[in-house]
Amino acid sequence: MMNPTDRSSVVDHASASDPCNASAPVTRRRLLIPATILLLLIAFGIFHGIRSRVEAAAKLHAAARASAVPIVEVVHPKSGADGQEVALPGNAQAFSDTPIYARTSGYVERWYVDIGAHVKQGQLLALIQTPELDQQLEQARADLKTAQANLEIAQITATRWQNLLKTNSVSQQETDQAVSDLNAKRALVDSNHANVDRLEQLQAFERITAPFDGVITARNTDIGALIQAGDNSTPKEIFHLASIHKLRVYIPVPEVYAPYVHNGEPVKVTFDAFPNEDFTGIVVRNSDAIDLNSRTLNVEVDVDNPKGRLFPGVYAFVHLKTPASAGAVTIPSNALLFRAEGLRAGVVRNGQVALAPITIGQDYGSAVEVLSGLKLNDAVIVNPSDSLADGAAVRLRTKAAGKVQP
Repeated sequence: MMNPTDRSSVVDHASASDPCNASAPVTRRRLLIPATILLLLIAFGIFHGIRSRVEAAAKLHAAARASAVPIVEVVHPKSGADGQEVALPGNAQAFSDTPIYARTSGYVERWYVDIGAHVKQGQLLALIQTPELDQQLEQARADLKTAQANLEIAQITATRWQNLLKTNSVSQQETDQAVSDLNAKRALVDSNHANVDRLEQLQAFERITAPFDGVITARNTDIGALIQAGDNSTPKEIFHLASIHKLRVYIPVPEVYAPYVHNGEPVKVTFDAFPNEDFTGIVVRNSDAIDLNSRTLNVEVDVDNPKGRLFPGVYAFVHLKTPASAGAVTIPSNALLFRAEGLRAGVVRNGQVALAPITIGQDYGSAVEVLSGLKLNDAVIVNPSDSLADGAAVRLRTKAAGKVQP
């Protein structure tokens, strides 16, 4: 038998005698390392690809789920402790506005002012020629002189008859006739004197003057124009005069705001022509009655206009202050939901919609007063859709920041 030492010697001798058998294991080990690395790379690539697809699918699923939840814009109610202002439209009018007519007939001899002219009270505006009236006045004055002459002779006659009656030289009947004739002559003088005064007054109307300080807003005549001032003719407006040192603004106040109108109270007035400027007006009077057709209170607000910047006829807004109710808040008008069960407001609580029943008070146009149903820290949905349901999941976007909250 061969011992183990001999066997190993034989093997070593065989290996040493065969070079091909010695290099084969070394070559297989060298090839095995790159193959292993390649398999690891392939496995890593497959794992990374599967992982990327899984992550993309998860993100897509999350995006789809997020897009299914609507995004709503919310605001927080404001406290109504300071009250609100109601802007009521009105028309501004001149404090005094009048057409000027001729009181006597004739022809326009000359006019002295045109549109835009500022005139003073009593200033001459135009002059009218009245030849027929001048002749009538001359005739009336002549008739007055005749009546005065007859009165003098009647006075002398009556005095003479009264003296003769004392000596019984004439009868009582003759004396009474003389006295009666005196009284008739005196009445005729008074009548003629009154006629002269009337014609002199008409002649004074040849001069057309301004009844008050103001500005000429219209001139409807020219030199040579015929003026008919008789009772049987339609009067023609010659000038139009407006006093603009102060304007009257008339506003129809709705019935719900009527209790807040107080005479003598200053109010803010704005005009479209001066968008960045506020004017101060005074509530001077109101009709003290609600119009049955419009259900409004007619209120006059006077605005000083010393420099004439404001024109009569301009559109004005009077800002009337209204006190707020205790515990009331205000929200935008576009946050209201009109449902069959009543007025609602969408409030977001814990990511879900709660349709809160509310009670409104004053309507301020772009905002409304809420008397009950909302708190200052509530997130109220603005411009809610008609399909908004109670308990629906939503995401928030504040109106101020415009950021979406998850």
